[in-house]
Amino acid sequence: MSTSDSNKSFSVQFIDISAAQAGQRIDNFLLTLEKGVPKSRIYRAIRKGEVRVNKGRIKQTYKIQTGDSIRVPPLHTTDKVVMTTVNDHVRKQLTEAIIFEDEHLLALNKPPGLAVHAGSNIDQGIIESLRIIRSELPYLELVHRLDRDTSGCLLLAKSRESLLNLQQQMISHNIDKRYLTLLRGYWDKEERLIEQSLQKNTVSSGERMVRVDPEGKYAKTIFVPLETYSKAQLTEVILFTGRTHQIRVHSAYMNHPVAGDDKYGQRNFNRDMRKLGLKRMFLHSWKLGITHPITNQPLLLEAPLPVQLDNVLAKLRQAS
Repeated sequence: MSTSDSNKSFSVQFIDISAAQAGQRIDNFLLTLEKGVPKSRIYRAIRKGEVRVNKGRIKQTYKIQTGDSIRVPPLHTTDKVVMTTVNDHVRKQLTEAIIFEDEHLLALNKPPGLAVHAGSNIDQGIIESLRIIRSELPYLELVHRLDRDTSGCLLLAKSRESLLNLQQQMISHNIDKRYLTLLRGYWDKEERLIEQSLQKNTVSSGERMVRVDPEGKYAKTIFVPLETYSKAQLTEVILFTGRTHQIRVHSAYMNHPVAGDDKYGQRNFNRDMRKLGLKRMFLHSWKLGITHPITNQPLLLEAPLPVQLDNVLAKLRQAS
């Protein structure tokens, strides 16, 4: 990147494309480069010729090439502050959270409470922080996302080739995604299969909610009991699709909501779990089984449960 400061979204940038960046459509490249900018603004800049490649106009379908020089105009329309540093606490958290790394991949045991990317009320997420912490990496992108309150396996790609391969594995349902969760109540030792379509909607307060709806998108989840306590059950969840809030809504649909879930959970159960020290939602991305995008070897990533969740389970075992 041949620009004095790649984060200066309020002045013209000239960016030289590296081999790691090549192959992307110009519109997708700009959307990744300028987080939070509306797509309509990106397309208008391309259409009007504000965006130039090697001093010439291009269409939004143009695929950028190694060595291209791209003129990027100011695209942000608000005075949003772009973060260029990471505080010491978050830096330590993320550095210690790395559970696997090679030249193609980076995997974290994501700490709860951290958003994976910046948003309307979040100036800096994990991906933005890691790009600062690991500024020597020419390319770093999220392969998938986890909710802010969810901990566990979070996978990032260090090259576009790795990213596209892993995204295709997800589309083809070839990634084995397993979670650990604590559910209200319990049932017999048999696993439960839930195939209920999910629909996203926004309520009057602006909060995003998901509900079971036959008009929604297909979703498939298997719940496997692991340990039963007097009021709750430790459950392994096998996720076949990756819909928003899928585990939380499917478990609530069974009348066994996730412990600590303030949106879809049960108030009295959450209160009882808080007495045992549960201060967050008990949802943890436990295992991620993938085919390595470059070597084609099977790779199983596993993120140990955070200490707080382990301590809750220990108290439940004592009380049962």
